[in-house]
Amino acid sequence: MELSDLSPAESRKRKRSITTLTVFMVLIAVAFIISVNTGHIRLTPIELIKTLFGGGTDKQELILFEFRLPRIIISVLVGASLAVSGCVMQGLSRNALADPGILGINAGAGLAVMLYVAFFPTETVGSVMLLPILAWLGAGFVAALIYVLSLKKGEGLSPTRLLLTGIAVAAGISAATIVLTIRFTPEQYQFVATWMAGSIWGSNWKFVGSLLPFVIILLPFVCYKARVLNVLSLGDQMTIGLGASVEKERLILLAAAVGLAGSSVSVSGGIGFVGLIAPHLVRRLIGPQHQFLLPGSALAGALLVLVADTIGRWIIQPSEIPAGIVVAVIGAPYFLYLLARSKA
Repeated sequence: MELSDLSPAESRKRKRSITTLTVFMVLIAVAFIISVNTGHIRLTPIELIKTLFGGGTDKQELILFEFRLPRIIISVLVGASLAVSGCVMQGLSRNALADPGILGINAGAGLAVMLYVAFFPTETVGSVMLLPILAWLGAGFVAALIYVLSLKKGEGLSPTRLLLTGIAVAAGISAATIVLTIRFTPEQYQFVATWMAGSIWGSNWKFVGSLLPFVIILLPFVCYKARVLNVLSLGDQMTIGLGASVEKERLILLAAAVGLAGSSVSVSGGIGFVGLIAPHLVRRLIGPQHQFLLPGSALAGALLVLVADTIGRWIIQPSEIPAGIVVAVIGAPYFLYLLARSKA
């Protein structure tokens, strides 16, 4: 549909949405340049360009290609995946507080990854590629459990029950995780503590390769289902009246959202609130139409995690603060604000 075929109001909304998406992409580019230069050794813009095209020194190439670039790419992929996952869950549940971290999806994925990493090596390519699959299975089990417990006979999915059930399940998994850590060695415990804080721990090209297939397949698929999400957000009765299969579409989209969240957790640890903050911010700027809300959430989430990871690496050099803690400093007050405003 051309802009000329739209009403003036719709045309303004579309232009505003495109402008917002463009601004997010520019901000990500700026954050990328800043993040590349965050560390003990700085790379000037000229050195960065030269190194990207093979003209840098061996030391500059090592810093850029083996340490910083993989971490930046993982931050962007994780942020986009968690944000889109949260956006889908909010649309499916019609609950503004839904988020893969709050609902316990991240905890389920993290428990599966933690068990595997604690008892098996993760340096081989085969084991690294297995991590997102294990995370997806763990997240899927928890999502199925929460979904079943949240169903209300004769009324379908209850948004309030979904939120409360997710919080309860997440608390139970956290308790199980603490019990398991008693049996860990000091080295294993240190990894678990780092993971639970939400650190971009899998920051090399093997982990990029393990995460990328999930993102390449699931992100475009979810965006393709944007119109279905628009219909589902109207309510079950309206959706059935329009001829859509409510449960089938809901389960397909839920599986995609769980896949995005679970695969992200396998390389980033328990970063919460991204799926809550990013969709809300973009919804205020763009509106509720998922054709723009989903890609906008992906860009906002990518920007949020990239900035959080950059701040965490910069603020107390040479040590670092996990990105999950930086995001939580922003996300926790925002969650309380939304909870206070919620009518659920």
